[in-house]
Amino acid sequence: MTLAGDLRRFDPHSSSPVRLLAEQALSRAAGAPLVAGNHVRLLRDAGENYPAWLAAIAAARRFILFENYIIENDATGRRFVDALTERARAGVRVRVMYDWFGGLGLGSRRLLQPLADAGAEVRAFNPPTTGNPFGWLRRDHRKMMTVDGVAGYVSGLCVSGRWEGDAARGIAPWRDTGLEITGPAVADIERAFAQVWSAAGAPLPADFFTDPAAIARTGNVTLRVLANQPNMANLYRLDQLVAAMASRTLWLTDAYFVGLPAYVQALRAAAQDGVDVRLLVPGSSNLFAVASMSRAGYRALLEGGVRVFEWNGPMLHAKTAVADARWARVGSTNLNATSWIGNYELDIAIEDPAFAGEMAAMYEDDLANATEILLSARNRVRPMVRAARVRGRFRGSASRAAAGALRIGNTVGAAITNHRLLGPAEAGIMAAVGVALLALVAIGLWWPLVVVMPLCALAAWIAVSLLVRAYWLRREGAQSAEPPPRDLA
Repeated sequence: MTLAGDLRRFDPHSSSPVRLLAEQALSRAAGAPLVAGNHVRLLRDAGENYPAWLAAIAAARRFILFENYIIENDATGRRFVDALTERARAGVRVRVMYDWFGGLGLGSRRLLQPLADAGAEVRAFNPPTTGNPFGWLRRDHRKMMTVDGVAGYVSGLCVSGRWEGDAARGIAPWRDTGLEITGPAVADIERAFAQVWSAAGAPLPADFFTDPAAIARTGNVTLRVLANQPNMANLYRLDQLVAAMASRTLWLTDAYFVGLPAYVQALRAAAQDGVDVRLLVPGSSNLFAVASMSRAGYRALLEGGVRVFEWNGPMLHAKTAVADARWARVGSTNLNATSWIGNYELDIAIEDPAFAGEMAAMYEDDLANATEILLSARNRVRPMVRAARVRGRFRGSASRAAAGALRIGNTVGAAITNHRLLGPAEAGIMAAVGVALLALVAIGLWWPLVVVMPLCALAAWIAVSLLVRAYWLRREGAQSAEPPPRDLA
């Protein structure tokens, strides 16, 4: 048997050389070591996640680290801010991080001001500045909390009433998944928080962090804390490796799937090698246009043997994976380029048969509320149902817009360069882009200033930002070149 074949059929609980080699490969791809001695509780939807978070906040005695892409100024957000404010006034050190873009238009700053007035430290991640006009594209998409070095929570849930639904109006809650973790791995979750906290301001004190050796073992679960940073692509490499090593099943759930060609090929290769590869995605999305673009990638998956299912509820927002009922992942990372490469993300990869079995059972439950997508005799995929309108406005993830742009770019690039075959599902994208370009040409011919002025404004903004950054870099260089003061004594 070849080494590749051995790796695809490795036993994660053996001590064989193949097992050790696989362990080394996973550790290097993830950039995170295995941490033993933990207990993990699977939490489904806001109905299980939010009460666990609020109970942990109420029990905090020393510190709370809370980081979330969206903290919306609605009844749900106010409930959390009230709980955090009460703890801050009781002397608990509370630090809260939210994403500037995620909170745009949702009243996050106004909502969190009373918390800051109570003594908590509140930071917005990466607002736009004159010297960095496109810096806002790098987002903090993580959803996590740790309390007192005792418990950690990692999930795909933001803090918003969208996740709770509205029973009075017959609106079901969004489908999402999270984890409660106790044990030594909590120290790694703290350090993940510190990455983004220091990227947005002064770092945490060096003596703040909980010593992993001081955290008691609470169970037998072994896991990795995957703290993905922009341009590192650790999780992308890990997802590729898991797709290559899965021998029986690989079941994926994703809210905004726009797979890169290499990852799509990895899924197709696994399916063609006999692995049961399944992808569960939203049937009705909160961003219909981008979801429609994402669907253009279904055909390649279906023709490669990957089974695709669409969730029948109002919105599926979970980001999970389970392979061979032995390995599982839960967190904030979507299967698209922006999450893999552009954002700060946080996921937990668990190597435990009992927990992976629980994840597999949950996946099968979800499929009972999903519709499988099949290629018809004419090789067409049925259209997606438009999402039901949800109360209020929701600022979606920046990754969805980027994912849609990536899908358009891939399709148009393929059409122009003829570097891959295009399917009927991509005809709509090409037609829409063609019409948009013709419209732009017409506008440019009849009203040139409508096209020229925005381009000039953008160029001016970029020019000013470059000059400002050049000035500060030159000033820093001049200061570092100054000789140290002489001791005249």
